[in-house]
Amino acid sequence: MTPQEEIAPLGDVPVEIEVELDRRMMNTREVLELAEGSLIGTSRSAGENIDIYIGGVLCGSGEIVVIENTLGVRITDFREF
Repeated sequence: MTPQEEIAPLGDVPVEIEVELDRRMMNTREVLELAEGSLIGTSRSAGENIDIYIGGVLCGSGEIVVIENTLGVRITDFREF
């Protein structure tokens, strides 16, 4: 039995996936001025590589892409558990 077949019963269990686009330091005043619709600039752009975490564990990498004016991530490397 393959590893995928062994964990197939867990296929519907939700897991948290994180992709980190950038980190930025802001002072308290800047944070307090944030509101819905505020923009926080990033130094990253389409084509750059990012890390992908599942459950806090680094499990792959991807590339930032733009699809119809929306940012997305194309998975370029994925480690099997």
